[in-house]
Order: sequence, then C-alpha cells, then structure tokens
Amino acid sequence: MFKSTVTDLLESALIERPDLFLIDFSIQGDNQIKITIDGDNGVLVEDCMFVSRAIEHSLDREEQDFSLEVMSAGATSPLVNKRQYKKNLNRVLNVKTDSDNMEGTLTEATDSNIRLEWKVREPKPIGKGKVTVKKQANIAYENIVEAKVMIKF
Repeated sequence: MFKSTVTDLLESALIERPDLFLIDFSIQGDNQIKITIDGDNGVLVEDCMFVSRAIEHSLDREEQDFSLEVMSAGATSPLVNKRQYKKNLNRVLNVKTDSDNMEGTLTEATDSNIRLEWKVREPKPIGKGKVTVKKQANIAYENIVEAKVMIKF
C-alpha cells in the first residue's frame, strides 16, 4: 500500500516534469525512500526538491513514518536509461560489452543503439610509420554491459 502510494506520487511528479526521468527507486526497511533522477538538461537541486515535495506533501507522517532522499544521477554513475545517452552526445564514453571495452565519442543515440567514434594510430599499409585512422562502432543497447561518461580535465 505505502509503496504503491509513493509510486503513484512519483509518477505524477514525473508526468508534470517530462524533462525529468527516473533512474532508480527503492523503499528499504523502515520506509526509507530513495529516488535517483536525471534530466534531459541535467538536474538542479530545485528539481530534486520538486520531486521530494511532490511526494512528501502528500504523505502523512502521523500515519506512516518515512525518510525520503531524492538525488541526481552522479557524473560517474553508469548510464542506465536511453535518454541519458541522448543527453551525453559528443561526450567521451567508456563502453563495456560482453566481448569488448571501447572508449570513444558518442556521436549517435537512436532508440536501438549508439555509435562511438575514436581515432587510433596504425601502421601504414605500405611503408614505414603510422597513420591516424578514424574508427567507429555501432552498439545495440542490449549488448552494453556498462557505459560511463569519461570526465576529462
């Protein structure tokens, strides 16, 4: 009952703010509500406060004691939602699949896959020396084990 009430309130808040989307939601023992959100344009403290208030103001602490934590997806957290890929276009990602580990610039994110591009130095086909070659890979979402944005300074 408590979980379905919180779920309904959370869904209503996200309908009201279509730029925000859910990354993780759990209710642990002692009614500890933990919500992680992300947004198409990032997440501000005010966005977390909006979601928190939408839930908190509709629950009665006299009826049921609870704690509520609403946070944004961390910069180093793995990407878990297709919308996170779209918002990170042109950023460098490290992508692990069952068979490979690649690092490259995210140049495309469709409904079914992503495209990474990167440059490598390879020996020239003829003669001595090396040449820079542009590589790319299309990776289906279901083949991604983990993807993280690489923070470059």
